[in-house]
Amino acid sequence: MSARPELTRPDDTAISAAMRRTLTALALLVQALGDGEHTLNLVAARTDDTIVRGQADLSVGTDPMRLAVLDEDDFDKLRALLVFVLEGSTVRSAVLVATTAAEPRPRACGWTARSGWLHPMDTAELRQAVSPCPGVPAVEREVYAAPVLSLP
Repeated sequence: MSARPELTRPDDTAISAAMRRTLTALALLVQALGDGEHTLNLVAARTDDTIVRGQADLSVGTDPMRLAVLDEDDFDKLRALLVFVLEGSTVRSAVLVATTAAEPRPRACGWTARSGWLHPMDTAELRQAVSPCPGVPAVEREVYAAPVLSLP
């Protein structure tokens, strides 16, 4: 017998609705982030006590309009994970952080998943989450308030 709780598969209707919300969320996210090189990191705690993670690198431009994905497989995995995050029945909590390459240092904002949607994360919590551990070489990120992604 497994020590972890079992995951119950959501029904097809719930998955389809979450997929539509995911596509909308990603489109709004790309618009909100604007031009530049962006890394999306999604971390979710599932109901079976497993932590799952997805990451994708994007390049966005508006003149001319373009969206380039560095690795299609990474983007597909992140998108699939976001579907289950927004569906919600198999995920206890999740955070999505977007880091934008900028000078003199990268900028980061984040969202938490609640009630089937992404909501701006508290900047103090995000600052703590992205701060490098003492003694560990890492790039410090400038944290800013995430834009609201309005669900149509």
